[in-house]
Amino acid sequence: MRKPRDYDAELKALSEKAQALKERKIRQLGELVIATGADALDVEVLAGGLLSMTTVTEAGRKETMRAQGAAFFRDGSRGPVASTDANRGKPAQGGDDAPSGGTGPSTT
Repeated sequence: MRKPRDYDAELKALSEKAQALKERKIRQLGELVIATGADALDVEVLAGGLLSMTTVTEAGRKETMRAQGAAFFRDGSRGPVASTDANRGKPAQGGDDAPSGGTGPSTT
């Protein structure tokens, strides 16, 4: 006879794993902010920059930000990106251009 499954234990294990992944993501986002030098910005400025990035709809601008973020990780540079944003004509900040997600620096 087959052993019955303990659904409560499986659900608890999945819940704990989800919580651990959420904590890891938060830690990595914090590390990314520090690595890009964005931790030197006021919290309001950083939040405003992130909010403005979420409203970008132009594919070309998104691709530029993605490419700068990829270069940040590929080149191993750990400071603000010194290139110019062609759409605004202002120096781009590394914190505004880095992609979000699980590819950030990790201590684990």
